[in-house]
Amino acid sequence: MSIRERMSGNEAVSYAIKQVNPDVMPAFPITPSTEIPQMVSTYISNGEIDTEFIPVESEHSSMSATIGASAAGARALTATSSCGLAFMWETLYIAASDRLPIVLCLVNRALTGPININCDHSDSMGARDSGWMQIYAETNQEAYDNFIMSYRITEHKDVMLPLMTCMDGFITSHAVENIELLETEEVRKFVGEYNPENYLLNAEMPMAVGPYANSPFYMETKMNQRIAMQNAKKVILDVAAEFEKISGRKYGLFEEYYLDDAEYAVVMIGSAAGTTKDAIDNLRSQGIKAGLLKIRVFRPFPDTEIAAALKGKKVVAILDRCEGNSATGGPLGAEVKAALYDSGANTVAVNYIYGIGGRDYTVEDAENLFNELIDIGNGKKQPEQFKYIGLRK
Repeated sequence: MSIRERMSGNEAVSYAIKQVNPDVMPAFPITPSTEIPQMVSTYISNGEIDTEFIPVESEHSSMSATIGASAAGARALTATSSCGLAFMWETLYIAASDRLPIVLCLVNRALTGPININCDHSDSMGARDSGWMQIYAETNQEAYDNFIMSYRITEHKDVMLPLMTCMDGFITSHAVENIELLETEEVRKFVGEYNPENYLLNAEMPMAVGPYANSPFYMETKMNQRIAMQNAKKVILDVAAEFEKISGRKYGLFEEYYLDDAEYAVVMIGSAAGTTKDAIDNLRSQGIKAGLLKIRVFRPFPDTEIAAALKGKKVVAILDRCEGNSATGGPLGAEVKAALYDSGANTVAVNYIYGIGGRDYTVEDAENLFNELIDIGNGKKQPEQFKYIGLRK
């Protein structure tokens, strides 16, 4: 039975953590994710859960302690944002290469500099090649649901990779929305107990975690990580199918909104998808075949699935909420274009940058974007790659 509530994204994720009741949570506060460890520590002090909370002196220490707890056999997690994730950089790669099923609640925020505390995806996109899975939420409901599914994914024997559950700072993390919660007993039954096969405190099977690997061994570890990431696609879909049975909410690698018959489509990640949906509703009422492909799972990257979903579209806009600093656009644009190219699609794809540093992205911006795509499709305008949406003049 669902429980109707009103919560911010941070509250929703914190409540999901309470329901799962993991073993260990090291954390160091940083805006806008600070509320998550704050709320979880309150649950602990009130005796509502028995998670061991570890206050640490930095984000590097936070991930290091999480790695230690996970390697010892505990179900572990942490939370951070922006520069906190950057401070964890070295340890992110350690967690992935050690094949530890850690969950990181990442509240997306722009990376310095200049200093900015608002939303964009430069933090998580900077870590896209670290070996972590990445799942993004558009709404508070999705942030809650994603966390509940996360341990089922990371702890699967065919995966055993760490996972970032990502949501947009302030827009999702602090805004209050209606939400449907599951009963705690149902959540714990779905997630299940964690029974690791190999862990450091298992005296009957001594092991090393993170040993030195020279040339004859290093490449094979990377290949095994790659296989696990490939396996994760199916596991994510299988877990989502099970979750639908208890929640009624359906999830995939991405969401298609009026995409089947769309001639013009936008590909994007996160909360601004809702703004684009409003614009699509307006355009559809005018007879314009506009559609959206909202990426939910960015790692593993669903390349062939995305290419199939975008097949036959006249023009596609790929929106990045971070600057790739390559002088050739953003990371989402590069990967979607590569997927289209590899599939042999002749779809015109145009990469745009929007919303960085918290810059507003409005329904009017989205409608103007679709009108530009129509002009490109009709030959009235040449595509301008890597254009900034909403740039001040």
